[in-house]
Amino acid sequence: MGTDLHELLKSLRVWDPETTELPPLDPDTVPDEPLALFTAWLAEAVAAGQPEPHTMSLATADADGRADVRIVMLHGADEDGWSFASHSTSRKGTQLSGRPYAALAFYWPRLGRQIRVRGPVTEAPSVEARTDLHVRSTGALAAALTGRQSQPLASLAELARASEAAWERARAEPETPAPTWTLYRLRPDEVEFFQGDERRRHVRVDYLRAAEGWDRGLLWP
Repeated sequence: MGTDLHELLKSLRVWDPETTELPPLDPDTVPDEPLALFTAWLAEAVAAGQPEPHTMSLATADADGRADVRIVMLHGADEDGWSFASHSTSRKGTQLSGRPYAALAFYWPRLGRQIRVRGPVTEAPSVEARTDLHVRSTGALAAALTGRQSQPLASLAELARASEAAWERARAEPETPAPTWTLYRLRPDEVEFFQGDERRRHVRVDYLRAAEGWDRGLLWP
């Protein structure tokens, strides 16, 4: 007998108190700019044991304006923006080439927190992309060298052959380039910090880029 989807969904909990702590958020004490708060929250997510807190949803749009989303890894965040990487020939790379604007979302249920980031996206210089790739693991380089991301795949056997060849090359030539591998930077126009509350009085602090610095306000939950 198959699983009843609706009954399964009704059985699930959000922010189970056995695994989740909902810390208070006082908007009057947050920093003047979002990067400092993001850094503090990321450190707190790591300390709380949140699995893979450096992963995030990346939303883009295709040439017809149809939304697309996937999970990627954060490679860095500084005054230049939030960074992630992919092949320029991948689906997201092609979409960013045509519509260089994106949104990011982090979700850390251990603390009932979300962070949403929106803004224009640019490509970092190729030398920075190469440096970023080559400081990572052999597996990361092998995955980049496998290439053909988002293209149709005939079989898993074909993937296995290409992957094995890429692993061999990555081990033998750890400095080999991956020409289409691209480091992207999203420079935020808006960053929102969401802190969940057990009585659903969620606190949403919203930063909007201004001519100089940031304007900060609150949003209804």
